[in-house]
Amino acid sequence: MAEADFARPSGCAGWLVRDLVCHLVIDAQDVLITLATPTDREPTRDAVTYWTVTDTPPTGEDPLDALIVRLAAAYGDPALLQFHLDDVGSAAGRAAALADPATRVGTRGEVLTTADYLSAYVLEWTLHHLDLTAHLPDAPPPPGEGLARARRMLETIAGRAFPASFTDTDVLLVGTGRRAPTDGEKAALGATAARLPFVLG
Repeated sequence: MAEADFARPSGCAGWLVRDLVCHLVIDAQDVLITLATPTDREPTRDAVTYWTVTDTPPTGEDPLDALIVRLAAAYGDPALLQFHLDDVGSAAGRAAALADPATRVGTRGEVLTTADYLSAYVLEWTLHHLDLTAHLPDAPPPPGEGLARARRMLETIAGRAFPASFTDTDVLLVGTGRRAPTDGEKAALGATAARLPFVLG
């Protein structure tokens, strides 16, 4: 990624690309912390029920969101931010590959199996990949397998399937309010259009 790209808008309201990269660093740290926090308690959530759904898209004005902006700016040199994401993100990936899927872990006051916890992150990081590249047309898209899995998860969370004519990317962008549906998409969605967006938190 070129240095100038860090100052471009991202698909997250109120965040530049550098702010979203900083958020991803914190996400990777959260994965490392959670995988190192096993518990014997019974699971309270799975990959779908991990998410809460609202109809109010974020504005970027939440105190934690504002903190991310200040933290990202403190890096100064975008290369340092990119290095940190590569470093911590690679560590999180290695830890995920080594983790026992059946182990129970605690996060946000809930208990999930490792498999469900990491599956929840497939959805989050696929959405953020789309956010990261929203204004970077030459950047590679998310892997097709991740897009398809994220679509299935969103449809399960929403309790309804999106039209087969929608690409996986369109389902994720329209379904979560990252872009407004076109008139044609509204017609294809039918009653589901009135339920949009499904904002995950």
